[in-house]
Amino acid sequence: MVTRYWLGVACAEHVRRGRSGGFMQVNHGKLAPLRRLSPGDGIVYYSPSQLLGAKDGFQSFTAIGFVAASAPHVGEGGMFRRDVDWLAAAEHPIRPLLDWLDFTQTANWGYSLRFGLIEIPAVDFDFLRHVLTQPALLSA
Repeated sequence: MVTRYWLGVACAEHVRRGRSGGFMQVNHGKLAPLRRLSPGDGIVYYSPSQLLGAKDGFQSFTAIGFVAASAPHVGEGGMFRRDVDWLAAAEHPIRPLLDWLDFTQTANWGYSLRFGLIEIPAVDFDFLRHVLTQPALLSA
């Protein structure tokens, strides 16, 4: 089986709730996008805002981990979730990383984020895992 890498988009408040609960949701709890993921796939979250609908300019990566071996399941409020083995990671603003990520090198790359879940290159996931799990390296 081929490992794939994904970028989910959700407000930081929702991502933090998922991190503490060991799960992820996308597109307000829809099932179809979660079916695209397989156990062992990498998932990183980008949060444009702290709170849903806020225009606060947060624009940060907020979580990174690997999809667990369980299937999608129904969670709170009838929304579908997928279990994730989250890595210990710090949140990090996207702006200083834009020139380093392959998926941000195309024109209007941000437009694709409106889908809530996009596939990203392995090299981007590996770079983000390094940055988010060892943030002191960037500040040195």
